[in-house]
Amino acid sequence: MFGFTFYTPTKVVFGKDTEKEAGALVREYGGTRVLLHYGGASAVKSGLIDRVKASLDEAGIIHVELGGVVPNPHLGKVREGIALAKENGIDFILAVGGGSVIDSSKAIAYALADPDHDVWELFQGKRPACGCFPVGCILTIAAAGSEMSNSCVITNEETGEKRSYNDNIARPRFAVMNPDLTKTLPDYQTESGCTDIMMHTMERYFTQGGNMELTDEIAEALLRTVMKYAEILHRDPGNYEARAEIMWAGSLAHNDLTGCGNDGGDFATHMLEHEMGGMFDVTHGAGLAAIWPSWARYVYKDCLPRFVRYAEKVMGVRDEGQGDEAIALKGIEEMEAFYHRIGMPVNMRELGIVPTEEQIRAMAVSCNEACGGSQGSAKVLHLEDMANIYRMAL
Repeated sequence: MFGFTFYTPTKVVFGKDTEKEAGALVREYGGTRVLLHYGGASAVKSGLIDRVKASLDEAGIIHVELGGVVPNPHLGKVREGIALAKENGIDFILAVGGGSVIDSSKAIAYALADPDHDVWELFQGKRPACGCFPVGCILTIAAAGSEMSNSCVITNEETGEKRSYNDNIARPRFAVMNPDLTKTLPDYQTESGCTDIMMHTMERYFTQGGNMELTDEIAEALLRTVMKYAEILHRDPGNYEARAEIMWAGSLAHNDLTGCGNDGGDFATHMLEHEMGGMFDVTHGAGLAAIWPSWARYVYKDCLPRFVRYAEKVMGVRDEGQGDEAIALKGIEEMEAFYHRIGMPVNMRELGIVPTEEQIRAMAVSCNEACGGSQGSAKVLHLEDMANIYRMAL
């Protein structure tokens, strides 16, 4: 195993009606003037925004609103939030939504702490952040894990670039998690979220060396749990216990717990999907499901012991003397079968996109540039590898 630093400063308030504690929590962390940031109309129609505003009012917190965040959050909305926050002397960002809203909030918070520079420079890798205004969140979608992570992904809608920036200073001060708030989600969004949760763990699992037995066991239990409850929610979307299990799994999958002791993770699947999201605006979790089987078949021989363990411990494949390669491939097949059981695609055609060779090449070039020339731990991928995986995923 490798040495590691585990840092999770986010306070979690979990359970029914916990959104009513928003005002007291903002006050606890020093907020006095809040930008209330959210996505679509559902947060308003459901009464959630009104409940949050009532809590802020009760705590004496001044607040202004900015809705309209979309999946694969746009840089343009971030810039709108920056301007609004400056105009109103905002000192705290409160995100009400899922990963897209939280990521947009983090980007705004970075910019407010460094008003003399363009925030997009962080995502281009031109400089590190010098500060970040405090962010809190009220989670409405279990998926991205941004509520406890250091990560932030923004799409420049003018260039089609989808880029990430990671820094511990952006970890939310608190995360309010009421599983009831996820019950209004369509099944496709729920299951896309489950896929994203699993992928955050799998990206840390399929690595070369440095593995820790306890971390592996935690990761495997998390993956089995998400699979179990994803199927339950596919049949019974109103099941509170299932939504609670999935919501907590989403946070644990991306707060670095399932990466303790390894080499930092692979994350090639995420980087490949980012280009699909940037070019075609696909739902992130569904895009991950569409690219992962091709990635897995491309790299499994280079990371065979991990794929065998995954097949046996997570997918329930039995060793009947068929050999390690057959076990590993059976595990990948079982993963595809699971994706289909919850309504997820396993290739790009099922996702609804059929990139041309020119588009495949453009995604591969952009992905390679975003990765700095290579990406991966299970197998280090370069430009041609990335293009080949996109072709396989057709």
